[in-house]
Amino acid sequence: MDILVAGGHGQVALRLLKLLADQGHTARGLIRSPAQADDLRAAGAVPVVGDLENDASLEEYVRGADAVVFAAGAGPGSGAARKQTVDLGGAVKLADAATALGIRRYVMVSSIGAHDPVAGGESMRPYLEAKAAADEYVLAADLDVTIVRPGSLTDEPATGRIRATTELGHRGPVTRDDVAAVLAHVLEAPETAGLTFELFNGDDPIPEAIAALGK
Repeated sequence: MDILVAGGHGQVALRLLKLLADQGHTARGLIRSPAQADDLRAAGAVPVVGDLENDASLEEYVRGADAVVFAAGAGPGSGAARKQTVDLGGAVKLADAATALGIRRYVMVSSIGAHDPVAGGESMRPYLEAKAAADEYVLAADLDVTIVRPGSLTDEPATGRIRATTELGHRGPVTRDDVAAVLAHVLEAPETAGLTFELFNGDDPIPEAIAALGK
């Protein structure tokens, strides 16, 4: 498959791009700065330079893809306004581009807590509100959407074992490596379309945990 990952220089995105490239896919990462291109090439990915936040349309970058992944984020140091333009606006633009071009598969990297932004407290609320609105928008689009809501991200080594649940409201850690592995698996699991699930490290191998979600 040809897969475009928006937010291609992020920590999860780079891991995902490497996994996809190693699996033989055409892994393209949308990045804003040309200075980030070598990092993508080192992962085996194809850098695509474009401005997710400010470009009016993403169709130029999305064209030719079989699936898209939204893994972008304004980051913890950004204000509420950028969370609206990146975490929400970028996801909307990616969905609009995919819809316009007939690309049905859309995988969203969201966040635990997006089901109830108010409970996240003042500091987290703008981020969770943006994520919640983005999830709602893409779910309403004419797309085959899977929404993955990881727990607290860590840089521990991959475990290959997770806890995935469609019952929202849990908390716990998950490694970035395991998030990337789940995203790669979900992209080749069309039966996960329509699901929103939380993701943590756990006891179940990734394929079994994901397969159990639809049961």
